Amino acid sequence: MKNENPYQIAEDWFQHRNWKPFPFQKQTWKAVLEGKNGLLNAPTGSGKTFALWIGIVLNYLNKNPDAFTKPKKGLKAVWITPLRALSVEIQQATQQFCDEIGLDFTVGIRTGDTSTQDRAKQKKNMPDLLITTPESLHLLLASKGYDKTFKNLDAIVIDEWHELLGSKRGVQVELGLSRLKTICNTLQIWGISATIGNLQQAQEVLLGPDSEALQNSVLIKAHIQKKIKVESIIPEKMERFPWRGHLGLHLLEDIIPILKKSRTTLIFTNTRSQCELWFQAILSKHPEFAGEIAMHHGSINKETRLWVEGAIRNESLKAVVCTSSLDLGVDFAPVETIIQIGGPKGVARFLQRAGRSGHQPGKESVIYFLPTHAIELIEASALQKAVKETVVEDRIPYLLSFDVLIQYLTTLAVSDGFYPEHIFKEVQQTFCFQAISEAQWKWVLNFITKGSQTLENYDEFQKVDIEEDGKFKVNNRGVAMRHRLSIGTIVSDAMLQVKYVKGGYVGTIEEWFISKLKPGDVFTFAGRNLELFQVKEMKVLVKKSKQKSAKVPSWMGGRMSFSSQMSDLLREELYKANHPNRSKEIKALSSLFERQKRESIVPEPHQFLIETFKSREGYHAVFYPFEGRFVHEAMGSLMAYRMSLLQPITFSIAFNDYGFELLSDQEIDMQQVLDNDLFTTKYLTDDLEKSLNATEMARRKFRDIAVIAGLVFQGYPNKLLKSKHLQSSSQLLFNVFKDFEPDNLLYQQAYRETFEHTLEEGRLIQAMERIMKQNIVWKACEKPTPFSFPIITDRLREKLTSEKVEDRIRRMMAQLEKD
Repeated sequence: MKNENPYQIAEDWFQHRNWKPFPFQKQTWKAVLEGKNGLLNAPTGSGKTFALWIGIVLNYLNKNPDAFTKPKKGLKAVWITPLRALSVEIQQATQQFCDEIGLDFTVGIRTGDTSTQDRAKQKKNMPDLLITTPESLHLLLASKGYDKTFKNLDAIVIDEWHELLGSKRGVQVELGLSRLKTICNTLQIWGISATIGNLQQAQEVLLGPDSEALQNSVLIKAHIQKKIKVESIIPEKMERFPWRGHLGLHLLEDIIPILKKSRTTLIFTNTRSQCELWFQAILSKHPEFAGEIAMHHGSINKETRLWVEGAIRNESLKAVVCTSSLDLGVDFAPVETIIQIGGPKGVARFLQRAGRSGHQPGKESVIYFLPTHAIELIEASALQKAVKETVVEDRIPYLLSFDVLIQYLTTLAVSDGFYPEHIFKEVQQTFCFQAISEAQWKWVLNFITKGSQTLENYDEFQKVDIEEDGKFKVNNRGVAMRHRLSIGTIVSDAMLQVKYVKGGYVGTIEEWFISKLKPGDVFTFAGRNLELFQVKEMKVLVKKSKQKSAKVPSWMGGRMSFSSQMSDLLREELYKANHPNRSKEIKALSSLFERQKRESIVPEPHQFLIETFKSREGYHAVFYPFEGRFVHEAMGSLMAYRMSLLQPITFSIAFNDYGFELLSDQEIDMQQVLDNDLFTTKYLTDDLEKSLNATEMARRKFRDIAVIAGLVFQGYPNKLLKSKHLQSSSQLLFNVFKDFEPDNLLYQQAYRETFEHTLEEGRLIQAMERIMKQNIVWKACEKPTPFSFPIITDRLREKLTSEKVEDRIRRMMAQLEKD
C-alpha cells in the first residue's frame, strides 16, 4: 500500500472489514496526528484499541513517507496494560491492522510470562510496538543503556488507566513517564479509561500537573450509550431474617434456565472461594454441565486460564464461573449473558462486568443480579438507578509514596546511574510528588546511600554509591540482582504452588490459608477436592480426594467494601421503602420491611437509626450508617472507645456493609451516649488512633512499604521468604523507627496510608457530619430485627465453624419467626 492520505488508509481498512469508524475514533486519530496528548474515555468493547493504535501508525506514516518501502528498525510505541492477560488481545488487534495495510511492523509482548529467550531477542532487536506492564517497563529502565532503547519512542499508551490510578502501580507509571518525557523529546502520552467520576483529575495525574504535556492535551469521550438491562433474580419466598451464610446457593435452580437458554454465560462472584463453591455446586446438582462449564480466577494456573479464555471465544463452553480476573478488557464477543452473584460493592465494577455481555458496539448488555441475602436486593435496586444515571466512583490517586520513589531511584542507579538535580526536577513534575520538599528529597537520597540514621551502620542498607562526579550508581552486582527481582508494588501474602505428588501443576494459593491445614485435610481448589500431602519448600503437594466435604480456601483480598457512591445510592433506595413509587426489588422486600417496622423503624432520609436489645449473649447496640464495612470498622471502634470514656465498659465489635454492632456484658446507657455528642468529628484522628490500635494497623501496612522500598527482601524465585519471616523483619524495623527515628518518612507513610486508604478517614468524617445533621432515633427492641440479623450472624461466623453456625442461625430464625 502506498503512503496516501493517512485518514484514507484507516477509512479503507474499516470499509474492507464492513465497519464504520465511530466519531470518537476519528477524533482520536486527528488529535494524535496533531501531536496532542490526551485521555480517551470509552466503554469496554467500543474499539478503543483501534482508536489509538491506528492514530499512532498514521502519525508515524505521516512523519516517515517511505515507511512502507524502507521501514526503520527500533521501538516506536509502548502500550502499558495492568493485566498480562490483556496483552495477547492487544497484540492480535494491533498486528492485524499493520499486516492488512501492508506495513512491516512487529508487535512484541514483554511481561512476567515472557521467556528469557524472547527477552534476549528483544534486547538485540526491539519490536516496533511493545506491549508491557508497569513492572516490566521499570525492569527495562533498570537495564544498561535504556536511553538508547527508548530514544526513538514516539508514543506511549496507558490502557485501563482508571484501574492503575488509585494504586501504587499508578505512581510507578507516573515516575516511568517522567523519565521517558526527558529521553524522548517528541513523546506523545495517551491514556485509555473507562468512566470514572474524576476524569479531569485522571488526565492531570497521567500527564503531570502544570506540565507542557497537559497544556497540549485533549479529553476525548466516546459518547456511546451502552444499553444495560439489569434483571434481579427475586426469590419466591422472601426471608424475613436475612443472612449471607448460604452465599446465594439456595437460588441456584433459578439460574439453570438462564444458562440453558444462553450460548455463553459468565457467572461473576466477588471472591475466589465463592467462585470455587458455585462451580462445585452447579456440577454436583447438574452433572449434565460437565465439560461445558469451567472456572477462572487469578490463582488458577496460566495454561488453564488461557484455555478457558479461548474456549469462551470459540463458544465451546456454556458457562464460566469467575472473579474479577475476567473484569477487564479481554475481548469475548460471543458472551451473551452475565450473572452477578451478590453485591459487587461498586458501580464501576458492576458496569464493567455488565459490559462483558453484548461486548460489541450497539449491542445491549444483559446482567442478572442474584442476591446472596434479602437485603442485597436493595443493592440491586440501587445499581439499576446507577446504570440509568451513569453514577460512577472517583479513583483517589496516591500522594508522596516514598517507598515507590526509593524503589524507582534504585532502579535508575542499577542501570546507568543518575544525577539528583536532574531527576528531582522530573519527579517534582509528577502528580504524586508535586509537593515534595527539598528536605524530603535529601532524606530519600540519604536513605538509598546510607539507609537512614538508625540503619547507617548496617552495610546491607547502603545500596547506592555516590561517584566522584556526583552520580548515584549501584556498583554491587548482588544488590543490582536483588533489586531487579523486587521491582513492583503488588505485595501480597506469599503464594505457594499447588502440585500433585505424582507431578502436574494446579495453581497458586496463599500461605496463610495452607498454614491452617494439616496433612490429610481435604480442600476444594480449581474445581477439585484435594488432600494435603505435605508442604515442601514453596510447594503444596496434594492428591486427588473422593471425599465429599472439603474446606474452601479463602483469599486475603476477599472482603470488599462499598464505595461512597454505592453507599449514597443504597441509602436513597432504602429511604424509598416507605414510598409508593418503589422498584420491584424494594416491593419484593415488603414482608421484611413490615417486620422491621413492627420491631423498630425503616429510617427516613432525616433519621439515623440505633437499635438496642438484650439476648443471652449480652447487651447489643446496633448502628446503621449504611457506609460500607471499612467505614463501619473505624466508626464502631471509635464509638466503643468514646463510650468507654463515659463508663468503664468492654465491647466486642461486629460490622458489615450496612451497620455495626457493639456487644457488651453490661447494659449500655444509650441516653448518655446521645447526650454526649459522640458523633462529633472533633479530636477524630486522636481518638481513632487510640481506639483502633492504629499502631498495629500501621505495622501491617509497613510490611508492604518495607518490601516496596527494598528494606526487606522477599527472596529469590522458588526460595521466597515465608510471610511470617517477612512480617517479623518488617516489624523489627518498624519498632526501631518508632522508638529511635519517628520522623522516618516510611514510618510516617505507614500511618498516613492507614488513615487515608485503609480506614478511609475522609469518608468517615463525611459520614459523621451527615449523622450529626440527622435526627438520631433510638429504638429499644425486644429482640433482633431483620436489619440487625445479618450483622449478628456475621459475628457468629467469626466464632463458630460453618456447621455449628448454620444450625445456630436456623434455631435463631425459628425462634424469631415463632415469636
